[in-house]
Amino acid sequence: MRVVIIGGVAGGATAAARLRRLDESAEIIVLERGNYVSYANCGLPYYVGGEITDRRRLTLQSREGFWSRYRIDVRLNSEAVAIDPARRSVTVREGGDTYELDYDKLLLSPGARTVMPPIPGIDGEHLYTLRTVDDALALRDVVERRRPREAVVVGGGFIGLEAAENLANAGVHVTLIERLNQVMTPLDYDMACSVHTYLRDKGVTLLLGRGVERFEQTPDGVLVHCDGAQVPAELAVLAMGVSPESALAQQAGLALGMRGAIAVDEFLRTSDPDIYAVGDAVEITHFVSGQKTTVPLAGPANRQGRIAADNILGRRVPYHGAQGTSILKLFDLTVAATGLNETAARQAGLAFDKVVTFSPSHATYYPGASNMTVKTLFERESGRILGAQIVGFDGVDKRIDVLATAIRAGMTGEELTELDLAYAPPYSSAKDPVNMAGYVIENVRDGTVRQFHWDEVEKLPRGSVTLLDVRSAREFAGGHIEGAVNIPLDELRDRLAELDAAKPVYVNCHSGLRSYIACRILTQRGFACFNLSGGYRFYESVLCADRFNADPAHSCGVKIEEK
Repeated sequence: MRVVIIGGVAGGATAAARLRRLDESAEIIVLERGNYVSYANCGLPYYVGGEITDRRRLTLQSREGFWSRYRIDVRLNSEAVAIDPARRSVTVREGGDTYELDYDKLLLSPGARTVMPPIPGIDGEHLYTLRTVDDALALRDVVERRRPREAVVVGGGFIGLEAAENLANAGVHVTLIERLNQVMTPLDYDMACSVHTYLRDKGVTLLLGRGVERFEQTPDGVLVHCDGAQVPAELAVLAMGVSPESALAQQAGLALGMRGAIAVDEFLRTSDPDIYAVGDAVEITHFVSGQKTTVPLAGPANRQGRIAADNILGRRVPYHGAQGTSILKLFDLTVAATGLNETAARQAGLAFDKVVTFSPSHATYYPGASNMTVKTLFERESGRILGAQIVGFDGVDKRIDVLATAIRAGMTGEELTELDLAYAPPYSSAKDPVNMAGYVIENVRDGTVRQFHWDEVEKLPRGSVTLLDVRSAREFAGGHIEGAVNIPLDELRDRLAELDAAKPVYVNCHSGLRSYIACRILTQRGFACFNLSGGYRFYESVLCADRFNADPAHSCGVKIEEK
């Protein structure tokens, strides 16, 4: 049997190796239109910034390596330009020549292409993308050779943020332009606000909610025009997202799904039974919502490649979808998400609630503990975990993986409380941040506490409710919700007479823990009490970001708490 694979990165390379491990007799041919095969897309920004210094480390395998180890025929600079499903053949362009290549089974792994909107000047000089090894080499060369002082990054997704970080680490001042009002769309806006604050602390200029109107060439580089602002730079990196590379499939008459992605069944088979597809170009089912989506991430692409190889050889292994688990290093900060955010949960029609917790990475009495903000979404009726987002420093990767596993297992918030997780003071707390999220969900679902959220504060009828701040007097003086009264938690039992029992009490503290204790005191004394989820520091971080977006000269003094 001859299997032809179009695309030699991630899913395609994984499928090829899996096919050989399962079948020594198959003829396997990989067509890759670029100069490299099986390269590390995710490592490209770190080569630009100098974290990765050896360009050879960017390629995980070579054409010669594939042949010597696997007897797989990898053909570089060979572009598949047409597919004839009726004849089961692929037209290949190599250099100036073309030839026909027959197949018994065909696997499409073409990936995704960088979105290039029809913006005037977008094809000019000094503009770079960061999708391939050649892109990374070109950008690294200009950084080393020209030593630019100013750069613009257009786009606040993974590639844009990693490019911004690595250019900054190379000594370049970066202005990041994003047409949405936030970076990192896997995060909800409130969680992204902490990222905005941190980026500004690191010297990155953020222009959010602004679209690029045109690029103008200048003697020194490029002038970026965006919604009235003009940003001069010596170079610009375009990272405005990706779209499925499905033109070849469409021309072959294969069915397409959302966003023009290649439609596949549970066995990763296209509408033609002899053609399979994997990776960034395919439409899949989201594991949590059950809705069709695209997940352009390396992890799902590699898993799909393995499963497609199994199915090509008749094993009939279903692919159960992805939940989009992702993580990003941003200087010293770590940002991670899994499952659904609020927008996706609403689009899926799910009745959900959320909790925001603030936990240390390990025991606070052991030196070096850092805080992380954990937002967990759950289904109201069942308590099933739907998604999680974490912004913090140490230990974020561990907790997002635990929560991703919990989602995969269909666990509830209450079941998070029962997880037996590794504990020693240098690594965690006896009540791990994941356990803590479960405890809060349990309290919300069984009515032990009622909560309200940052976006409900301004809607509260000030004359009909009591806003109570139970932080210390010093904390209160440093900033508080307008109209709040201050009674420190340790004084609350002795000062209950100062509160009107006829009015609901909306309580806040710094993180939500002291205010929870206050709510338990008040509830048992007949008050209607609501706890501010995430605490004042979460509320303040969102308000600070809102004010900064409205006026970049605004400074509210909010800092991301590292220790």
